Amino acid sequence: MERELHSQPATWREAARLAAAPNPLPAPGARVAVVGCGTSWFMAQSYAVLRERAGHGVTDAYAASEADPALDPARGYDALVAITRSGTTTEVLRVLESAAGRVPTVTVLGAQDTPALALSDATVGLPFADERSVVQTRFATTALALFRAHLGEDLSAAVADAEAALTAPVERSWLDAEQFTFLGRGWTVGLAHEAALKMREAAQSWTESYPAMEYRHGPVSIAAPGRVAWMLGEPPEGLADQVAGSGAEFVQHARDPLAELVLAQRVALERARARGLDPDNPRGLTRSVLLDQS
Repeated sequence: MERELHSQPATWREAARLAAAPNPLPAPGARVAVVGCGTSWFMAQSYAVLRERAGHGVTDAYAASEADPALDPARGYDALVAITRSGTTTEVLRVLESAAGRVPTVTVLGAQDTPALALSDATVGLPFADERSVVQTRFATTALALFRAHLGEDLSAAVADAEAALTAPVERSWLDAEQFTFLGRGWTVGLAHEAALKMREAAQSWTESYPAMEYRHGPVSIAAPGRVAWMLGEPPEGLADQVAGSGAEFVQHARDPLAELVLAQRVALERARARGLDPDNPRGLTRSVLLDQS
């Protein structure tokens, strides 16, 4: 996990290079459904917001296990984008199979020569971002870097911020904290969900995640000394003071939110180490979820 998360500036640069070349990702104006599971679903959420905000057209994100609406002709999708590191996740394969002849599919894929390759009308391969660790870091962020670059973003600042995040101090209070809540706004809500998932997977930590304004509608009640509320992106006015008033620590840095996720990944890794856990092989998890086909 450490080696893979530290490679992210390089994999983001490679993703930007791929995005600048001809590729099958949806063109502006297309109505798009995006599907994934777990980490990939959270990246789908971020991509959907970014694509719509960039004016490229209607874009909806679905968990692959709940993707029936994506296949409904009444919704009029022009393309279905699937995100999968392993290319073997059962729910994603089922969506690709069901989409055949109904919606053109493009899969952003880590592992090549996997079932998703044959089931997709087109693929964008990110083999350089594939991983050995069960806990995803670089594949997810590299997929989102690809999407951001394809939408016309210059990733230079994000890459520089990621490099800085890899050497930023990991505070003792973050290693000792009883609980974390990650917060986002707009496209960074997906990043907040992903940061929380990393903390749960790698370090078995009590972690929650919310849109920042929704946090004020109840969940802020758990803010207390020894707990952390971590904002990815710009916080709503007054939120930092509200959290500080509870005695909890409020964390927010002026760096690209995707780079801030890199720092959160490092914290999850160090919390795992401090607790004697193996973040590459978390309890109850495997690299790909394969459902019983019987």
